[in-house]
Amino acid sequence: MGALIGEYECKLDEKGRLMLPSGLKKQLPPKEQKKFVVNRGFEKQLNLYPHKEWEKISAQINELNLFVKQNREFVRKFNNGATEIEVDGSGRVLLPKTLMQYAGIDKEAILFAHSNRIEIWSKAEYDKFMKEGADDFAALAEQVMGNKKTEM
Repeated sequence: MGALIGEYECKLDEKGRLMLPSGLKKQLPPKEQKKFVVNRGFEKQLNLYPHKEWEKISAQINELNLFVKQNREFVRKFNNGATEIEVDGSGRVLLPKTLMQYAGIDKEAILFAHSNRIEIWSKAEYDKFMKEGADDFAALAEQVMGNKKTEM
């Protein structure tokens, strides 16, 4: 699977279902368009992984030494609320209520696709997160990418 890309505004229905945008589905191989895993993100958002990508991440996490307290804590928090979900016949996914509450998602969401995942944000939280430090983006880019030889 290639890297996912894009930012999509979505509305949730009264049951908490959201329609996966066609522009996003087109980026996924047909076999990966139906089954996903959603979990809590590191910020106040959710991560939606195609099932095959979740299996890769789980394999990496399963290599952690669980005799180390910090590793056990990470594994528990990373997997907390992780739920397998399937796309219904109308192209919608039902997000678990506990995860929606965690992310503050109500009626409007932003799907932000990058790398191997789709972040699901409440529109308000996403707008807030993107505005915070917007003036410092150049400094952040230098800090993160400054030692890499890259062309822009």
